[in-house]
Amino acid sequence: MLNEAKSTVYEKMSRCSKDDCYNYTRRRLPILSWARDYKFSWLAQDALAGFTVGLTAVPQGIAYGIVAELSPEYGLYASFMASFVYIIFGSCKSITIGPTAIMATMVRPLVLGYGADMAILLTFLKGCIIALFGLFHLGFLLDFISLPVITGFTAAASINIASSQFKSLLGIAGRSEDLVDSLVSVFSNLSSIRYQDTLLGVATIVALVLLKNLPGRRTGTWPQRIAWAGTLARNALVVIVGTLIAYIFFINDIEPFKLTGTMGNGLPPFGPPSFSITANNRTYDFLETTAAMGTTLFSIPIVSTIEHMAIAKAFAKGKSLDGTQEMLALGLCNIFGSFARSMPVTGSFTRTAVNYSSGVKTTFGGLFTGCLVLLASSLLTTTFRFIPKATLAGVIICSMYYMLDFKTYALLWRAKKIDFFLMLITLLFCVFLKLEWGIMIGIGLNLVILLYFSARPPIQSEIEQVGDKNVIRVVPEESITFPAAEHFRATVMKLSEENSLNVILDCKNLKRTDVTVAKNLKLLANDLELQGTTIVYENCQGDIEYVLQTFVPNH
Repeated sequence: MLNEAKSTVYEKMSRCSKDDCYNYTRRRLPILSWARDYKFSWLAQDALAGFTVGLTAVPQGIAYGIVAELSPEYGLYASFMASFVYIIFGSCKSITIGPTAIMATMVRPLVLGYGADMAILLTFLKGCIIALFGLFHLGFLLDFISLPVITGFTAAASINIASSQFKSLLGIAGRSEDLVDSLVSVFSNLSSIRYQDTLLGVATIVALVLLKNLPGRRTGTWPQRIAWAGTLARNALVVIVGTLIAYIFFINDIEPFKLTGTMGNGLPPFGPPSFSITANNRTYDFLETTAAMGTTLFSIPIVSTIEHMAIAKAFAKGKSLDGTQEMLALGLCNIFGSFARSMPVTGSFTRTAVNYSSGVKTTFGGLFTGCLVLLASSLLTTTFRFIPKATLAGVIICSMYYMLDFKTYALLWRAKKIDFFLMLITLLFCVFLKLEWGIMIGIGLNLVILLYFSARPPIQSEIEQVGDKNVIRVVPEESITFPAAEHFRATVMKLSEENSLNVILDCKNLKRTDVTVAKNLKLLANDLELQGTTIVYENCQGDIEYVLQTFVPNH
């Protein structure tokens, strides 16, 4: 019997251990969860979304490579590897990871001073730091990004990204990063507006709006199915049509639109980043290189993680999000990317919005994005040069408009004004300062508000009769912790002095407290005794009872 019992216990432990290992593996490899239930009908939607994102990723990758003072192809190297890695480790189906304006801007000074190898090594080190965040289960930091902050960041990013496309939409040369810069540039170059690009860009937006509102569904009559397919593939359709129009003009020796243009081709060599940098006529070893990175070595991972988490939370659309897994996925995208000469990458708001609006079903859409970018890097550079910039601008502007969540803005205003103003402050700082500074200010203000209400918890008080005496009953509406200890003691003392009554502290709403509060309650009892009144504690439970007995044994 004893041997049988031991055998049964061993079998249960073994089964439990296997189940735990399997569940942990599924959490860390999300592909195992969705691949098992993958439907063939999803493939077309993932493919369309992936190709549409790829059509946006190619010109953006080229542009961000230039912003970072790298050769244009580095932006493409950053796009394809991240797309492949996120398929396996990503937990949010809409997210696309790649180069962004923020990352390009932050890495630019290092590239100017030390060359491309510095950016590649920074990508590797950044990936290691973020992956460590994930391994140490720091995903809970996502909880400190509230809905008002996310909403403000999302709105500001939409405004900035849409406004950065105004010049391309109007055929004006150059680029801009934010709303103010874009408006100044446009109004300073009104004479440079090209009607051909403007007409094509506006027509693209009109077509996208009409296609989005086609009354179709996946199952039904053939016209309904065609309408549904048109709605789903609208971004890809307008880009293909725009490219064909530009090509037809080109073969007839006419070039009415500003095009994406050519770039260097060829795939990157695969191998680890160099841990020593040769620049400025000397060689920097690893320690010298990391020292040269300075605070950028830490600011880029922090800003990248915040940016990615904000985007992931915005596109989770109410579903639970594993912040720890997202950190791990982002870190691995950078680590593997550095082996393919990638610049630093993070979640891309623009391409994620395009991916979401294209109806992506799983992260498998990244395969098609990555393959398209690979083709662009090696074989299709002559084809992509015919994509009109105005067409891409129209796609991006339209996607950004649909990311403005007017219902949530109204809900915040009706529900709680302070949350609405927190959203508004985050939005304004993101628009007029920088996205990374704006969201950090928003998170900081949110924490200040949280700490303020923690230090000033609401208290109910009323005078009631107990026996033949009047007493004042004090009822904290929520738990009291050390930031509120002194304020709570002063408030109760003031109530007792104003009414010259004994105090009953009703602890029915207190679920936890700490020794600082208990110490202040002891001081409160002493102060009340000196003025000839007393305090009585009622409805104390669990932790409250234990802590109070320790400091106020006669309560």
